[in-house]
Amino acid sequence: MYLQLYMFDRAVFERNYIHNFHYHLIWVTKYRNQAFTTPELVDEMKNILLQLSEMKEICIEEMEIMPDHVHLLTSFKPKHAPADIVKHLKGHSAKMFLAAHPEIKNHDFWGGHLWSYTATT
Repeated sequence: MYLQLYMFDRAVFERNYIHNFHYHLIWVTKYRNQAFTTPELVDEMKNILLQLSEMKEICIEEMEIMPDHVHLLTSFKPKHAPADIVKHLKGHSAKMFLAAHPEIKNHDFWGGHLWSYTATT
């Protein structure tokens, strides 16, 4: 009974449905190169991800940016596939971050890819 009440407490009530999805997303930088080595770079990536999440109505509940990977606890409407959300966040964040920091792109991410293609758990 307590579990049911807890689930409804965190549920999102929409016009025609109720949802309570939470996804723990993790992705790593290409070759595990450390891109987020200063507090300023960490804050910039957090701001980029928050800006992108607003565009797709993604709720970022928790976020941790490590030097070579990202952890996100997210919630979003069931009309979005998790793979599409990851594609949106990874693709646009890489473009925005590397455009702002060509010195990082030229030194560690010469192929223009910030994120690795494979996921880790």
